[in-house]
Amino acid sequence: MANVPKIKLNNGVLMPAVGLGGWSGNTQEERENGWKFMLSALQVGYRLIDTAYIYGTEKTTAVAIKKSGIPREEIWITTKLHHQHTPFVEEYFQKSVANLETDYVDLYLIHWPQTSKQVEGDLEPTDEQGNLLVVDSPTFNETWAEMEKIYESGRAKAIGVSNFSVKNLEKLLEIAKIIPAVNQVELHPYLAQPELKEYCDKKGIALTAYTPTGYKNVLTDPTIIELAEKYKATPGRIVLSWHVARGVSVVPKSSNEQRQKDNLAILDLDPDDVKRITALDRNQRLCNYANEHGKINGWTYEQMGW
Repeated sequence: MANVPKIKLNNGVLMPAVGLGGWSGNTQEERENGWKFMLSALQVGYRLIDTAYIYGTEKTTAVAIKKSGIPREEIWITTKLHHQHTPFVEEYFQKSVANLETDYVDLYLIHWPQTSKQVEGDLEPTDEQGNLLVVDSPTFNETWAEMEKIYESGRAKAIGVSNFSVKNLEKLLEIAKIIPAVNQVELHPYLAQPELKEYCDKKGIALTAYTPTGYKNVLTDPTIIELAEKYKATPGRIVLSWHVARGVSVVPKSSNEQRQKDNLAILDLDPDDVKRITALDRNQRLCNYANEHGKINGWTYEQMGW
C-alpha cells in the first residue's frame, strides 16, 4: 500500500496529506455511481475521502467504505456544512453522519463564510442576476461557536473552515475558543496564496488545497512539463508533490485508477524546483471566481477578503 505522508493538525491529530476529492458531478446518477471511483481509490491506498453535504456524495462515501471492507477508523472522512444550513449546525451535522453511516467525522468544515437564504427545496437560491441570495445572520463567528460544540462533544475529531481569507480568519479568531485545524481553499501554482499560507502557518492552521493541480492551465505550463520530464513523472504528480513539499495537503478528484495511483506517489522535489513552481503564482482563480456582477456566492471579493 502507498506510503502516504501525514500532516499533524494543531490538536495533535494526524491527517493524510493526500486524499480523494469526493465531488462526483451534478446529476443524481453521477452522485449515486460515485462509490465506484471511491472504492477504487480506497483499494489503491487512499485513506481520506473529502465530501460535503452539497456534493450529494455522503451516502456514496458510506457505500464505498462498506464495500472496501476497510475498518471505519482507518479512513479519514471530511465533510462540510452547507452555507444554507449555518442556522442549524447540529441538525445538519446529524444528517451528515447519518448519510455517512458513522457516529463521528474526522474533520467538519464550514464550507463557505457566507450564509444563504432559506428557500424551500432550493439549496442554492439566486436572484434574477444569478447571484446567491445571502443573509446577514448567522455570521460565521456565530456558526463557529456551534461548530465548537460539536468538536467538544467528540463527534468531530477536528473542525475547520473552507474558503476563508486572512481577513475573515482574523475576524473568526477574535471570538474562537478553538482555532480551526484546517482551512481548505483553492490552491495551485497559479494561485499559490503566499500571504494566506504565511498567516495560517503562524496560527497553526493547516491548509488543504482543492483544485490542487490547477486543471490543464497548470498541467500544460512549460515549467511543469519540463519538471515532469526531469523527474520522469506526470505533471499532476509534480504539482501534488509541490503542495506536500510546502506542507499543504491535497484532495484531487480522479476516477481513473492509474491516475489515482500516480496522485498518491508523492515525489521528493529539489527545493529549487519547489521555488520555481511557487514562482508561477499569478493570483489566478480557476475554480471559484466572481461572476460578471463581481460576486462569488453572493459576496464581493472585498467581503471574501480576496
